[in-house]
Amino acid sequence: MPLLKKILILFAAFFILVSAGLTLFIFSIKNGSFGELPDHNQLKQIENHVASEVYSADSVLLGKYYLVNRTNTSWQQISPNIVNALIATEDIRFFDHQGIDKRSLFRVLVKSLILQNESSGGGSTISQQLAKNLYPRERHNYLSLTINKIKEVFIAVSLEEIYSKEEILTLYLNTVSFGENVFGIEVACERYFSTTPKNINLNEAAVLIGMLKATSSYNPRTNAEKALHRRNIVLNQMLKYNFLEKEIVDSLKQQTLNLRYKNITHNDGLAPYFRESLRLEIQKWLKENPKQDGSVYNLYTDGLKIFTTINSKMQKHGEKAVNTHLKELQKAFFSTLNVKKQSAQNESEVKAKFRSSRYKELKSKNLSEEKINAIFEKPIPMKVFSWNGELDTQMSPMDSIRYYRNFFNAGFFAMEPQTGKVLAWVGGIDYNYFKYDHIRSKRQVGSIFKPIVYAAAIEHGIDPCHYISNEREIYKEFANWSPENSNSEYEGYYTLQGALTKSLNTISTKIIMQTGTKPVINMAQRMGITSELPAVPSLALGTADISLEEIVSAYTSFANGGERTQAVYIERIETSSGEIIKDFSSDFPLKNKAMEAETADIITHFLKCVVDSGTAISLRYKYGFKNEMAGKTGTTQNQVDGWYVGYTPDIVAGVWVGHDDPSVHFKNSQLGQGSKMALPIWANFMNNVYGDKDFKHKKKLTFPPLPEETALKLNCPPFVKKNPYNNNIWDLIIGKKRDKRIKPTIKNAHPKKKRFMENIKKVFN
Repeated sequence: MPLLKKILILFAAFFILVSAGLTLFIFSIKNGSFGELPDHNQLKQIENHVASEVYSADSVLLGKYYLVNRTNTSWQQISPNIVNALIATEDIRFFDHQGIDKRSLFRVLVKSLILQNESSGGGSTISQQLAKNLYPRERHNYLSLTINKIKEVFIAVSLEEIYSKEEILTLYLNTVSFGENVFGIEVACERYFSTTPKNINLNEAAVLIGMLKATSSYNPRTNAEKALHRRNIVLNQMLKYNFLEKEIVDSLKQQTLNLRYKNITHNDGLAPYFRESLRLEIQKWLKENPKQDGSVYNLYTDGLKIFTTINSKMQKHGEKAVNTHLKELQKAFFSTLNVKKQSAQNESEVKAKFRSSRYKELKSKNLSEEKINAIFEKPIPMKVFSWNGELDTQMSPMDSIRYYRNFFNAGFFAMEPQTGKVLAWVGGIDYNYFKYDHIRSKRQVGSIFKPIVYAAAIEHGIDPCHYISNEREIYKEFANWSPENSNSEYEGYYTLQGALTKSLNTISTKIIMQTGTKPVINMAQRMGITSELPAVPSLALGTADISLEEIVSAYTSFANGGERTQAVYIERIETSSGEIIKDFSSDFPLKNKAMEAETADIITHFLKCVVDSGTAISLRYKYGFKNEMAGKTGTTQNQVDGWYVGYTPDIVAGVWVGHDDPSVHFKNSQLGQGSKMALPIWANFMNNVYGDKDFKHKKKLTFPPLPEETALKLNCPPFVKKNPYNNNIWDLIIGKKRDKRIKPTIKNAHPKKKRFMENIKKVFN
């Protein structure tokens, strides 16, 4: 008996010591010996990192900027289907406990303390799981899992004291991970089922809640069979706890997953080139415009909402137009190539290699050029772009450079001339593989610059009906420069309308020689051209490097009665709660006078003739447009760049097509001119727009009619074969007046009548 007593005493002492030790251990955790616990004030101010969102003018989500892809939602926007599935599967006694489920807590503590089982699970309430989501577990020297579990208990109890049950559920559903860097139920619904938490159905809700047990194992995209099995378990739990009737569960189990997967990353989705340009601009603006307390909004974590002028439908039409034409153009270009396996790297390939991220990374490791070259010549598995979809292949990095060297690229930019609002921004053919944005890149513009020259000439006093010889000339003062016409024809005399309609280089040169380069440059600058413009006659032929954005904005001057409208694309920025940070639209439109309204009307008349009978006539006979439109084609030397800028009464849009390496181009103008390279994209875009029920009314819009006085100034044949200013001998002797239709060169500078003897002298001169 004394022995038994001693044993009991020892056991009691051991129990007391263990209990005291455990109590001391728990209190040391609570007092922060293993890391500070958040206090009530911190828990009241829980803020998740939330992705900032970019919206189109028609309220379509274009994309996000984030470190963690999360969008918060409210309790009112969460379907009971989600809540019931969550409660049935994760925490059936959620509405009865105060953060701890005592029935399962002991079991979990034993597993955690004795077995240190990371997957013990089953006892963590939703409140405890929320605590884990908000405050990720830390590593300790010993008993890490136990320490973290106890911490979560304390935090869960505090959360229950601060928040209602509905608020805890909302916080949990906004923080929980669904794999693939997706956080929160809002983004999960969008990613896997293209829906919202409010509109999600039972099948979809069961799939998503089923993922919470193991997001990778039960991912419906990568593990459909396991996800289906897990969905059925969730449905059984809902049946078990009377959230669903058996007939409904049996019916749901017969359904497939019905996945509608949609992953919008930084590289894909609508308008990726625009979103990247916007990102840089928004970050700069936020840095320069801090909050009142001096802190700066974080684009990646503060959940800002950025509303833009982009129209999602027009953006889709633009991207489709680019891809449709470039696929066919690329096929035509490939057919002209004689591709041979190269053993040596040519100059352009070496430059491309030096620009590559792979080369820079290898160079940073201090590898020799010999070793780098060996790496670049060794075939490795890679994915490459093709017009038939992404290709998995084996290719050396150097061969990939050669492969991409033959791909053309494009830019498409559309805006409203009256407001300046950018409607579509297509910076290239595929942002995944071609990051360079061709909206703001600068290339020689070719003949699309000519309307600016003609506008300056008219403002300078050259009469629209003045006839100019099409004869080719040699300009000795400019190193015997002698501009050629693309059609190699040099006969006859053309008015300004006729010369611009046919895009004649000979006459455009003579016009700038008479007008002067300075007035042309001044005109271009008033029209919004900020690029450097060389003060040489070849400027008339478009030798300046100008961006697509600049030239399209310049053309708004013609479409908008002489007023140039600056391109704008940010409507406003809001906080995650809807508070307006900055409303940019209050300053729209941003305009300045570029030319007289009459000049703009005359140029529009000329450019309508380009479409009706000039270099853009294919818009009529091939693409079937019958409505009013104006525009100009452009081609640079050796068919390096193809351009088209066109406009209707309410849309101005421009296209550039070419290669980032100017040495890659069509060998002849059959396919290499602007009317073949660029114009089809504009035509496809407009056809897509007019075929859209939301925009079909645009087809009926017309330009304002020319004022009678202006129309009279243009009442002359655009072309005559013979010099209209060469009168016969008798006319010269008697001083016969010219045909009234033939206008003098400079307005209000009519020559005085010549006396009889002066005319005789001229005859014998």
